[in-house]
Amino acid sequence: SGDSQWQEDAPTGPLSVYGRGKLMGEQAIQASGAKALVLRTSWVYAAKGSNFAKTMLRLATERDSLNVVADQYGAPTGAELIADVTAHILRRVLGDQDSAALAGIYHLAAAGETSWHGFARFVLEHAERNGVALKVSADKVGAIATEAYPLPAPRPHNSRLALGKLETTFQLKMPPWQQGAQRMLDEIQR
Repeated sequence: SGDSQWQEDAPTGPLSVYGRGKLMGEQAIQASGAKALVLRTSWVYAAKGSNFAKTMLRLATERDSLNVVADQYGAPTGAELIADVTAHILRRVLGDQDSAALAGIYHLAAAGETSWHGFARFVLEHAERNGVALKVSADKVGAIATEAYPLPAPRPHNSRLALGKLETTFQLKMPPWQQGAQRMLDEIQR
């Protein structure tokens, strides 16, 4: 819940078995006493395999209408960005005499935020600019509440992650979510 970015030390409250499993993993790492890095991510996508963007493109070419949840917020984050940042962090940790001081939980996501509805519109706007024939244009995507699209596992309304600790500690500036999403869309629409 809430409408601001989550800090790393904020109380946790997983909504699903998946979320509880991730939290149990974090807690086990911390309980081990190991000096470890835990990178929390959300809204992860990649050009390979299934993803939200590909689903929106398919549905917009098959259906006459399309409604997408507009009250869940986060930052779409490419697996490529996560890999690059993780490599940067590891180089820093492995080259630092005081690497134990860097241990802890960090949020790793693209900068900015959107809703699933906003992400869907971004995807379809890209498709329109590239001449993809859609039955549902970006401006015709309906905005619905989470309650109107029930799923077996509940999803959080707020998946916004504060990036300040990661950016300051590792001298990084996370790119806007649109940058990675654009690159992924260019790749899948070739």
